[in-house]
Amino acid sequence: MSNPPQDPNYGYGQPQYGQQPQQPQYDPYGQQQQQYGQQQQYGGYPPAPAGGYGVDAYGMPLSDKSKTVAGLLQILLGGFGAGRFYTGHAGMAVGQIAATWLTCGIGGIWPLIDGIMILVNGGTDAQGRRLRDN
Repeated sequence: MSNPPQDPNYGYGQPQYGQQPQQPQYDPYGQQQQQYGQQQQYGGYPPAPAGGYGVDAYGMPLSDKSKTVAGLLQILLGGFGAGRFYTGHAGMAVGQIAATWLTCGIGGIWPLIDGIMILVNGGTDAQGRRLRDN
């Protein structure tokens, strides 16, 4: 008859009375187990730094850019791509400049509507963080 292994956790996966549970040696996700007292991280973003801009209601980090400033720049200077340059979307800004100038100003409707959408719905910066409300 064979003897069971000398592992204290052999059997039902529970430690024997009076013993501390052992941490698994292999972490399948490549991350350390979350310790009590640590702030949980969402979506791979690190916790907001002290004095940072914080997180939104869903725990996602907020941008250091303001949606009010981005929207107003986009409405007033959208033909020059100012609002999109402000948020870091340089490719979209160049596209708006090209659309405005190549259509002799008619393409300026795109940046105008884009600025209104930023003011109403908000938007993101180039890193994908939501724009702040103020």
